[in-house]
Amino acid sequence: MRRPLAAAFAALLLAGCGDSSHGSRVYDFSAFEQEVQSFVDEEPAIEGVGVILVRRDEGVIYQRSFGTFTDDRIYLLASSSKMITAGVLAHLADEGLLDLDEPVVEATGEWGSNNPTITPAQLLSNSSGLLGLVDNPAYGPYLCQYLYTGTMQDCARNVFTTAADDDVVIPPDTRFRYGGAQWQVAGALAEIVSGKSWADLIREIYTEPCGLEALGYANHYLQFSGGSPFNYPIGFNGDLSTLIPTDNPNMEGGAYATTGDYGKLLLMHLHGGMCDGGRVLSDAAVRRMHEDRIASYGGSTGNALFDGYGLGWWVDRENPALTVDPGAFGAFPWIDEERGYAGFFAIEATSAYGAELFARTYPLVTEAIDEAR
Repeated sequence: MRRPLAAAFAALLLAGCGDSSHGSRVYDFSAFEQEVQSFVDEEPAIEGVGVILVRRDEGVIYQRSFGTFTDDRIYLLASSSKMITAGVLAHLADEGLLDLDEPVVEATGEWGSNNPTITPAQLLSNSSGLLGLVDNPAYGPYLCQYLYTGTMQDCARNVFTTAADDDVVIPPDTRFRYGGAQWQVAGALAEIVSGKSWADLIREIYTEPCGLEALGYANHYLQFSGGSPFNYPIGFNGDLSTLIPTDNPNMEGGAYATTGDYGKLLLMHLHGGMCDGGRVLSDAAVRRMHEDRIASYGGSTGNALFDGYGLGWWVDRENPALTVDPGAFGAFPWIDEERGYAGFFAIEATSAYGAELFARTYPLVTEAIDEAR
C-alpha cells in the first residue's frame, strides 16, 4: 500500500466549491465528496462507501453514505477493531485492574508462565514475540483465533502453553509481528482481570457511555463460505442475525459497528477519553495509545508511510499527530490530532480499496479543514 499511496498523496491536491455549515465554521467538502463518488463509480467491486468526519470542538461535521449503503448500515471492521480492543485494556489499566507493563502471568496464573515476560503493552503493540498474522495466518497451534466455538480464555491458554511454537517465538520487544493470536491473549486477559465477558466489557466501557447503536464482536472468519477470509464476506450484508454467537470473539478483527458508532469512538479519542455519558479512558491512556511504542526498542512496521505503532494505532513518524487503524475489508479510520479532527471510511471489499480511497481523499479533507471559515 505504501508507494502507490505516496504517489497519490502528492498528486491529489485539489479544491472544491460546495459549502456546509457546522457551528461557526463553513466547510467546503465538495471536492472530497466528488472524489468519493468517482471512486464508487469507477470500482465495480465497490457497492458503496460509508463516511463520517468529526472534529473535536464541533462533533460530526460530515456524514454520508454513497452507493447502495445507508447511514444505519452495520459493517465488519476487520483490523479496524484493534484500537477498540486496545482501548478496553487501557480502560482496565485506568481502573487499576491490570498494569500494561506487568507480565501477563501476574494476572493469568499458571498458564501464563510459559511466556513469563510478555506484557499487555507488548501484545497490543504487536511486539510480544508470538507469531503474527503476517508471518503465518494459518499457523496450526494458533488456529483457535478464527473459531467461533470454544472460549477466548481457552484459546489464549492454548496459544500461550503450546510447545509447538517454541521454534518460532522470539523474545518480546525485538521485532514487530503484526496481528495474530497475541490479540486473543489480550482479550482473555481483559476477561480474567475484570471477571466479565468481552460482550459485557464492550457494553459497559463503550456502548453505554458513548450511546452506541450496534458495536459488538463476532468471529466471522469461518462462518461464510467462498472466497478468502480476508475479503469482505458478502453473506453478511449488514445483517447481525447471520453472525453465530460466540464466546471466542476475534480480538484483532471481529468488531462490527455503524459509521456513527465509529465516529463517536473517534470523537472520544479527540476528547481525551470522554464521551457524553462519562469518561471511557484517561487522557494519559489516550495519549499512550497513539504514541509510537515500538520506537522504544528500535522497531519499525516496515510501512513506508506509517512506520511507527502504538497500542492499536499505526503512527506516521514524520507526522506523529497522524495515526490510522486500517482493516483488511477496507475500513479506514484516522485521527489528525494537530487539526483536531478524525475520519472513517467503511468499505466492503479489501484493504487495498480502503488505502486507495484514503490516499485520494485525505488531502482534500485536510484542505477543507484548513480552509474552513
